[in-house]
Amino acid sequence: MEAIVLAGGFGTRLASRIKDIPKPMAPVAGRPFLEILLEHLAACGYTRAILSVGYLHEVIEQHFGASFAGLQVDYAIEHEPRGTGGAIRAAMELGTKPSMLVLNGDTYLDVDYGAMMRAHAGAGAAITMAVVEQPDVARYGGVQIEGGRVVGFEEKGHSGPGWINAGAYVIVRELAWRPGLAAKFSFERDVLMPEVARLRPLAFSTTSFFLDIGVPEDLDRAQTALAGEGSTREQGTGN
Repeated sequence: MEAIVLAGGFGTRLASRIKDIPKPMAPVAGRPFLEILLEHLAACGYTRAILSVGYLHEVIEQHFGASFAGLQVDYAIEHEPRGTGGAIRAAMELGTKPSMLVLNGDTYLDVDYGAMMRAHAGAGAAITMAVVEQPDVARYGGVQIEGGRVVGFEEKGHSGPGWINAGAYVIVRELAWRPGLAAKFSFERDVLMPEVARLRPLAFSTTSFFLDIGVPEDLDRAQTALAGEGSTREQGTGN
């Protein structure tokens, strides 16, 4: 199995905490956060990771080289920002499998990504999206699910419990992209939201531990939350 990790972010909200390193290399429990993500992928049965990198990509390349934790590591280098959508589309050109897992390089979800790939294949979906239950969806925006498929999205700011997009997807490599997309575009705003009725993403739902280190308070929380080596991993359901 192959995975793409979007690791090209500037980390502007973490500027007070990290300097001269890209956001996925932010230190968490004494090591770069990206190490934790890659070890998780290897534990789930993945054998290759394509790192989509841009800002200070040399730091990441020098640290991981061509392999890490049993994973073959390759790089899709952005010389200009492409947004999440442009980065995914470009990195997929390096893929060899029919479908690929895509992760954000600043988000941890304690779920079995091997099970997610199997659910995706079993459902014959074009896109499978990990959704995680949260007590309050206001920060992230909610996800509407019917019959095991994602059918809509709610804007940020609406309070209350519900499901959120965990930023992890399995996508068929031959995805029919929306016509007219520029080189730089958002996968969420320019593809998922306007095309949800056509794509009908499979909802891989889980109540597993979820953490986005993109803001200082959550980076602080990660120091203890991710310090352990073997947290219990829930499988999630593709329905």
